Amino acid sequence: MTVEVFPFSFSEYVQYYNNNNIKSLFDDYIKYGGMPGSFIYKESNDKYSYLENVFNTILIRDLVKKYNIKYENIIKKISQYMLDNIGNLLSPNNICNYLNIDNDLITCKTVSKYIFYLEKSFIFYKAKRYDVVGKKYLINDDKYYLCDVDFKYAINGTKNMDYGRNLENIVYIELLRRGYEVYIGKLYKKEVDFVGIKRNEKIYIQVRDYIYDEKTFEREYKSLLSILDAYPKIILARTKHEEYQYEGIRIIDIASWLLH
Repeated sequence: MTVEVFPFSFSEYVQYYNNNNIKSLFDDYIKYGGMPGSFIYKESNDKYSYLENVFNTILIRDLVKKYNIKYENIIKKISQYMLDNIGNLLSPNNICNYLNIDNDLITCKTVSKYIFYLEKSFIFYKAKRYDVVGKKYLINDDKYYLCDVDFKYAINGTKNMDYGRNLENIVYIELLRRGYEVYIGKLYKKEVDFVGIKRNEKIYIQVRDYIYDEKTFEREYKSLLSILDAYPKIILARTKHEEYQYEGIRIIDIASWLLH
């Protein structure tokens, strides 16, 4: 029997620090994630150094040695590329093209195998696409999310910190933690960030950093309003105020949602 253990949720993070300053804790959680081994360090450089060591230990000991991987530098490059493209559509083909630009001669079959190993290590999770209208799973291009967002910046640096992608990653892992199967929703030419399915239950979720701008808000709710079934539809963002509704769509502050 497999018992899957995730890094600390935001709720567990708050309990650990026993601090009522939710805003400050959430800002830190977005940047540093929930790997409890890093909590003993005060400085961000020390936290990221610890996380880099954890990541490399998993990559070398758990993958390279376990699967007798011949091209160690290749799986490192694949993992770095995937870290940089969290929440983007990826396929073995486009990763293979990226690697071959660097003159690393490698087949797409090998890339696909290495991606599978990275999934088996529980570093990355694959989110398949789901046709909301046709109610079927799509087999082309998937998205990948990290077990914990902090690894991205520990390995690739904090220069291009993308809070929107971090929030998306955090919500994805939280849905898995709550027992949902999680898919990327495809709705004609629109996309819904997540479709969560658990037995007869289904929810649709859009995730944004901020929705103060009317055009941004409109883009998020239009996709959800295009779905004609009666399952719950939610927009999660850093609203920093109480939940409210817009045409039946629940607008919830993301930190509050994570705590309940």
